[in-house]
Amino acid sequence: QVQLVESGGGLVQAGGSLRLSCAASGRTFSSYAMGWFRQAPGKEREFVAAINWNGITTYYADSVKGRFTISRDNAKNTAYLQMNSLQPEDTAVYYCAADSRSGIVISASAYDYWGHGTQVTVSS
Repeated sequence: QVQLVESGGGLVQAGGSLRLSCAASGRTFSSYAMGWFRQAPGKEREFVAAINWNGITTYYADSVKGRFTISRDNAKNTAYLQMNSLQPEDTAVYYCAADSRSGIVISASAYDYWGHGTQVTVSS
């Protein structure tokens, strides 16, 4: 069992930056692939970024490529999402997720564990 807790969300002006953190419990964090998803009001949850178990491989949605960076620190059982050049369309609740298969996963349905989310609001 893995429990995930997101933090770092907030209100930021367009062009600003935020760094989200996802703290995981459990001793097997280093074997899990991690992903970030977001859900805006009235929209479906969408994939943002994913990272494999050792942090070597990453994958991004086209909408955030070049602006967001996913990373992880297995010694701290934490995954991160650095978000730069934020735009109003990035406003959403951001969720982290863990998948026990360790490789890159972009389908939300494939993830085993989810956090409760953190709100990111970007004002224009």
